[in-house]
Amino acid sequence: MVKEIERAGLPVVHMCTIVPISKTVGANRIVPTVAIPHPLGNPNLSKEDEKALRRKLVEKALKALQTPIEDQTVFED
Repeated sequence: MVKEIERAGLPVVHMCTIVPISKTVGANRIVPTVAIPHPLGNPNLSKEDEKALRRKLVEKALKALQTPIEDQTVFED
């Protein structure tokens, strides 16, 4: 689905825990996340720390949306 949305002219960020799968399905902008059961959070953190973690991931995804790319790109730290 990611590839079809991009073909329509809308950039997409695939946030995932298993990067090789994202690459296999053809996602162009990939942001690695935390863990399979909690991709955008960590229940072991305090509420404040978890909020900061989520904010960091969303900000990374927004930066990825704004970044021109030619090939599949993984946006690490």
